[in-house]
Amino acid sequence: MSPRLIAAGAVLAIGLVSGACASGPASGNTYESEFAKLNADCESRGGILATNGQQTGDPARDYVCEIRGQPSNRVR
Repeated sequence: MSPRLIAAGAVLAIGLVSGACASGPASGNTYESEFAKLNADCESRGGILATNGQQTGDPARDYVCEIRGQPSNRVR
């Protein structure tokens, strides 16, 4: 194999790898935005988000809404 062919292959491989890394979500951090939505919903119901010990990368699975005190007036 010629050195030019090896160099061309290396450049192509680097381009493919860097392109794959750059093709993630275009808008901000989705974990943080999902966490913020979950937290706002929990607080609106009078609760506090608490971790359940899991680390899945999905806030809806990693946290639970603990509601303490009086029962919600939504349920009758």
